Amino acid sequence: MTRRSFRSRNPQGSGNPQGPGAPPPRPPRFRRYRQSLAIIAGVGLVGIAGAGVLGWTTYAKLVADLPSVDSLRAYQPPTVSRIYASDDRLMAELANERRIFVPINAIPERVKNAFIATEDHNFYTHGGVDFMAIGRAGLTDIFARHGRRPLGASTITQQVAKVMLLNSNVLSFDRKIKEALLAMKMEQVLSKDKILEIYLNGIYLGNGAYGVAAAAQSYFNKPLDQLDDAEAASLAALPKSPTNYNPFLHPQAAMARRNLVLDLMVEAGVLTRQQADQEKQEPLVPQQKQRFGPLPDSEWFGEEVRRQLIAQYGQERAAQGGLEVHTSLDQSLQVTETRLLHEGLMNYDRVHSGWRGPLRNLPDIQDDGWESALDHITPPGGMLREWRLAVVLPGATHVGWIEEGTARKGALLATDMAWARRMRPLRAGDVIMIEPQEGGSAALRQIPQVEGAAVTLDVHTGRVLAMVGGWSFHESQFNRVTQALRQPGSSFKPFVYLAAMEKGISPSERFDDSPVSYGDWHPQNYEHDNWGPTTLHDALRESRNLVTIRVAAHLGMKAVADTAIRAGLVAQMPHVLPAALGAVETTVMREAAAYATIANGGHIVTPTLVDDIQDRAGTVLWQAGGLTLGTAMQAPPAEQPVPADGTTTSAAPATAPVAPSATPTTPPPGSVAVPALTDGRPVLASEQSTFQIVKMMQDVIARGTGRMAGVGIDRPIAGKTGTSQDFHDAWFAGFSPDIVTVVWVGFDTPQTLGRNSDGGRVAGPIWNRIMKVALANRPKLDFRVPDGITLASYDTGRISAVDGFKTDQVPGASVELHGFGAGTEALTAADTGADSVISDSESDMAQTPGQGGGMAGAAPGSGTAAAPGQAQKPAPSDGDIGVGGLY
Repeated sequence: MTRRSFRSRNPQGSGNPQGPGAPPPRPPRFRRYRQSLAIIAGVGLVGIAGAGVLGWTTYAKLVADLPSVDSLRAYQPPTVSRIYASDDRLMAELANERRIFVPINAIPERVKNAFIATEDHNFYTHGGVDFMAIGRAGLTDIFARHGRRPLGASTITQQVAKVMLLNSNVLSFDRKIKEALLAMKMEQVLSKDKILEIYLNGIYLGNGAYGVAAAAQSYFNKPLDQLDDAEAASLAALPKSPTNYNPFLHPQAAMARRNLVLDLMVEAGVLTRQQADQEKQEPLVPQQKQRFGPLPDSEWFGEEVRRQLIAQYGQERAAQGGLEVHTSLDQSLQVTETRLLHEGLMNYDRVHSGWRGPLRNLPDIQDDGWESALDHITPPGGMLREWRLAVVLPGATHVGWIEEGTARKGALLATDMAWARRMRPLRAGDVIMIEPQEGGSAALRQIPQVEGAAVTLDVHTGRVLAMVGGWSFHESQFNRVTQALRQPGSSFKPFVYLAAMEKGISPSERFDDSPVSYGDWHPQNYEHDNWGPTTLHDALRESRNLVTIRVAAHLGMKAVADTAIRAGLVAQMPHVLPAALGAVETTVMREAAAYATIANGGHIVTPTLVDDIQDRAGTVLWQAGGLTLGTAMQAPPAEQPVPADGTTTSAAPATAPVAPSATPTTPPPGSVAVPALTDGRPVLASEQSTFQIVKMMQDVIARGTGRMAGVGIDRPIAGKTGTSQDFHDAWFAGFSPDIVTVVWVGFDTPQTLGRNSDGGRVAGPIWNRIMKVALANRPKLDFRVPDGITLASYDTGRISAVDGFKTDQVPGASVELHGFGAGTEALTAADTGADSVISDSESDMAQTPGQGGGMAGAAPGSGTAAAPGQAQKPAPSDGDIGVGGLY
């Protein structure tokens, strides 16, 4: 067909060659593909952008919530704080979590290898997250762990992040992401060894043990460096489930898991197959470690140290800060002091209380078969550790008890049976407390109702050497040394006399011992007699109330109160005369410190239980102060002139020595540098005044109310008895040149100890036995006579005494002191404030004679001396002896 004919068939130029009814032509195929790809690409780009935005937003939110890892740079896990005795024996531990920190270089390689092979064998190669392990765990979870907890793939770094920073075990996607992010960040700022150190010291391994060192002790009773490969593998088996693989609870599961760890160690190349097979043959026998407890009888001391640490550093640091606390405790003396106080309280209880009966009665007891019934009885809290529960067997002469799982039988002491028979005879089946004796017999025991306390400290430093706060710490943790406020009675009087010495009054000064009344108060001496003009030496020696009152009235109660407060004996004190007789409240520890101040030459002594405190790095955080060590130039000894007759004498000069001249600016020729202690503590009184009190108090023990306290002690000691009103409190406080001991006996709820149960009789013998032990290994020292004091012998009118006199005092003389020296001028209640102290309750309390010291010697009648060795009981009271005390 020609072109013309073709065109003629389509005259309108239509684009449809097939005519109006034909379908439109199809576009090229590639065009459809291009449009589809464009749509897909657009949707993909939008999706990717949206996912990116969502991912970035989620990441930013997670990162914003992440804790800082900077704290791990100097991370130190909570560790046990340890308290040591003075000989560096471990006394007690403080801990919320039992953890022993060990630096990474001290952890054995076998222990590190066991944990790495088990928990994270790629630890030293990954960057915090092990992606291969995550993929492997993911496939396992999908195909092999349907319906069970997903298999984990956390690295050691992630576990540290979870425990130390996130502190969460919640299984969630967010937590796992945070864990991974933190792990990678930790790997950037911490070394691998530091991360492993944190992990091995912080991980909980069951049985109360945190960290590998504590676990080694808890499961095998071994230090970490003594573990073998099998034991190290046993510890590495625990992180998966400390309870399910605990060898004490599930030995078979623990052994199977241990053997698996050994196989993993072979795969990691840290153990040969032969070694692993050999270790698998080792039985898994855990060794129960006995939980560490305080040293015997040190609970009172340790608890007081704990209270002080918490007060100073707070509960968290005290119990988790790894503090190393070195104390002044003399453990040997502590054990002895505890035993002697127990013996003293038991002796008092036996004499004054009698047998109070058995704990209970077991019916139908026979000579055999009683062990099971006895074994089910719980001992009382106050039973001493050397005592045993026992059951009285048929016949009521023998008892049976259990000793270390073995049944024992023995005869009761005849004296104990007679003692019990007076109140309630023993019957078969009675459950009693006994103390096994040598030879197989048994002594009957009962817990005293009376309480007591004792403390011994160094007079120069204030270091507390021993402290017993009561009969039993397990029965009552109330510390009667530091917490019980009691009236000291006449043991307060030395501070009245010290105030007098500071005013220049000499020991030979006479005050009138005669009846006196202040308003409605009519104080009397314990013996209800009067001596007339009496030297201060005799008045303190025999604890004369009326002289003490006149001395206090002369000085003014403000001066007495200031002395007692600055000495630390009391925190506050009313300015009234009965307070001079001990009608105040103090503690055993306060009194010990105040007496140490006298023995220390007047420098105020503050008791301390802690010598120093160190952190876990050995840095000293705190150290007891007061004394500093330095040097001083010591002049050569001066040549002593020899008398014409060639004799020498050690007696003190009869006349006052010439006062020393001022210290020269340059030392004399021949001087040498010697160590010297500088005492920067405040001064209560001069060395001369305190020495005068010491000499007077020496005679209290030698020939006064405290004789029973000095029996058998052949070295210089000084002290004072104290008994509060109605015999509620019995005290003895005394010291040698280097140690002071105070003993108190009384009931927690104040009640009378019994007539004539004074400080000399009740507390004095206990003090005596404690001091004999405390002084046994110490050099025999005398009280140093300070410069400016002359020792002189004189007649007091009752005895021949030796006292110290200052340079301006005439030995043995008594001078009129502003009209009051002889006590002849009346002092009114208005002048002294005595009216304000007499209340109804105090008047009632004063109706029964009180006392403050022992009557173990002379008890003179009115104006005459009693024969040596005779004791005169006080007459029935027809008036007040004194509020608070006092003898």
